[in-house]
Amino acid sequence: MSNVAIVRYQTRPGAAAENQRLVEAVMAELNEQDPGGLRYAAFRLDDGVTFLHVAVTGDADSPLDGSAAFAAFQQGFADRLVPGTRSRDTATAVGSYGFLPGAPRP
Repeated sequence: MSNVAIVRYQTRPGAAAENQRLVEAVMAELNEQDPGGLRYAAFRLDDGVTFLHVAVTGDADSPLDGSAAFAAFQQGFADRLVPGTRSRDTATAVGSYGFLPGAPRP
């Protein structure tokens, strides 16, 4: 069975570009190392400061736990974050069709 985590938050306006750069570094590392056991997408919403992350993992630990780029992303996260805007939910997939086909790879 898969574990689905959905995280949404707003960054401070001056921190959005840095946050995106750090997210892109995580994706680049994942693409390079291809750890398996993870489907992960991150989105920057049209307001320019809100981010949405969707991570799907198997029953084992998340490959993000061993990621140096993810550790760098987490460092200073509280300073980039607008207080009170972070939400983290778990979800159960009820259907999916071609989720993110052809998404760009850094």
